[in-house]
Amino acid sequence: MPIWKRNLIVCWFGMFVSGVGMSMLAPVLPLYIHHLGVTNTASIAQLSGFAFGITYIISAIFSPIWGLAADKFGRKPMLLRASLGMAIVIGCMGFATNVYMLIGLRLLQGVITGYATACTTLIATQTDKEHTGYALGTISTASIAGSLLGPSIGGFIEEGFGLQNVFFITGGLLLIAFLTTALFVKESFTREDKKLLSLKELWRLLPEKSLTITMFITFFVLTVALYSIEPVITVYITQLSHNSSHIALIAGLTFSASGLANIVAAPRLGKLSDRIGVHKVMLFSLVAAGIIFIPQAFVGNPWQLMGLRFVLGLTAAGLTPSVNVLIKKITPASLTGRVFGFAMSAGYLGVFGGAVLGGQVAAWLGVQYVFLITGVLLLLNAIWVYYKVYRKLNNNEKLVM
Repeated sequence: MPIWKRNLIVCWFGMFVSGVGMSMLAPVLPLYIHHLGVTNTASIAQLSGFAFGITYIISAIFSPIWGLAADKFGRKPMLLRASLGMAIVIGCMGFATNVYMLIGLRLLQGVITGYATACTTLIATQTDKEHTGYALGTISTASIAGSLLGPSIGGFIEEGFGLQNVFFITGGLLLIAFLTTALFVKESFTREDKKLLSLKELWRLLPEKSLTITMFITFFVLTVALYSIEPVITVYITQLSHNSSHIALIAGLTFSASGLANIVAAPRLGKLSDRIGVHKVMLFSLVAAGIIFIPQAFVGNPWQLMGLRFVLGLTAAGLTPSVNVLIKKITPASLTGRVFGFAMSAGYLGVFGGAVLGGQVAAWLGVQYVFLITGVLLLLNAIWVYYKVYRKLNNNEKLVM
């Protein structure tokens, strides 16, 4: 097996488990906070939102820092640091004795993250040009699928094995990711003792500044779109259902349907971007995803919503690989880790922003408007990408190839 393919398999597993570890608390946090002694319903809701969101905010801050460390010391050491650190921290959450200890551990989890940044950088720099789109398309499914399937996985573990075992099982899987990374991931990396570049100097060295900013914003909008439904999905499923049994399970499966579709479609769309150009796949994916969001506001039952969420995942799957491939093409090799770190920060902020947007829109206008506004947001982004990316790359063969 070629080294790039072996790296891809190991990194995919680690990145998937890392994504699960970031998001699996969503359905069990209120239950666990109640288990830790908080009985007031309003306090449970407030503390749950804070404990869930703090990890993503802190991750957004530290992701570029770990990207810089990956450029300086190598990507594999960052994979080992993040996987072992997350295994320990998430495992310790199962031993928390009060809610403040849990929030502190979630904050620490945000600090030590960086597995996804290092993985994306390693795959981008260690894969030959002919397979870059496929490899980045495949690796992108791991983080998104892990994040989207995480809530369902957390719910299933809680139902089958108990609250504390959610943390112990996830920590154990991350420990396996640490061991497989240590044994099987190979990296060809030469350390260069260069002066640390300031943000201003980094910005000056980027050859395609406008394209880079457009990629960050597109990745942010994509994650906002994928997560805007999270805070309202259970309410919407309750409205659509005629009986109240298994609401939580159906809501988890509906939210995760786009993650499953992402796993199926992203490698194929990554290969397609290698053949026809990332700009074409990116524009098509944005337009299709924006259109598919709109009918979700008018469904008559949960199964129609689940089907549309699956189709959404098939179309949105083309976005993350396209963003990653284009960032790799337009970024000097010595800066790849830092730039991917900033891209990952945009994604983490998008998760938090999507949850906030969905909750606020639902509270002020109604659940249906979450889908309509998110669809319009994607279509506006598509117009911007058409002018800033599609037309530019159509006239610049070097960037397309």
